[in-house]
Amino acid sequence: MSERKAVLVLLEQLEELAPMGYTVGLHIRFATPLVYRSSYPEAWVEVYNSHSYYLRDPLVFWGVGVEGTTRWSSIPLPDPFGVMKKAAAHGLKFGAVSSYGPITSRSIVGISRSDREFSDEELDQLKELTIRLHIEAKPPSELTRAQIEALQCLANGDRHTAAAAKLGISESALKARLQSARIRLEARTTSEAIRKAREYRLL
Repeated sequence: MSERKAVLVLLEQLEELAPMGYTVGLHIRFATPLVYRSSYPEAWVEVYNSHSYYLRDPLVFWGVGVEGTTRWSSIPLPDPFGVMKKAAAHGLKFGAVSSYGPITSRSIVGISRSDREFSDEELDQLKELTIRLHIEAKPPSELTRAQIEALQCLANGDRHTAAAAKLGISESALKARLQSARIRLEARTTSEAIRKAREYRLL
């Protein structure tokens, strides 16, 4: 099973656990997640994003500062902007959050329901799913020197012909290097591969 397929399967399991939806931020680096998914109600997502509540969300602060799994109601952090109260008004009355991984590449997963607190067993399931999502979505740790050189040329603005000449290889060999880099980075285009390589600090 491919990494991408495995992540989708885990997200399906997460959806079964969370009647009011979930939010997933995997491998958060420099405040940006490598993978982000949310199945919370659209109206709440729109309010949350338009007000940049991720900068004020006590769940995010907890997840960045603590590695573990807990119910929202157990988090002692202040909520001066009333993010949790506003979430409850959209049906997200009860929830849990799980945080896993090093602070330099932290994954945070939140789930919600409207009728009751999550049980201890459900918290254990959330913890397990968070760990598995973190592992399955792990970014590549390296590219070959040839792949990096090819991507760097295009990142610097060179066209294929110029990049191939600069590297002393044929244009078809350059395209082969770019294709292998796209596969390694799970990118659909070379531009996406360059963006991901920069995010992973491989360029």
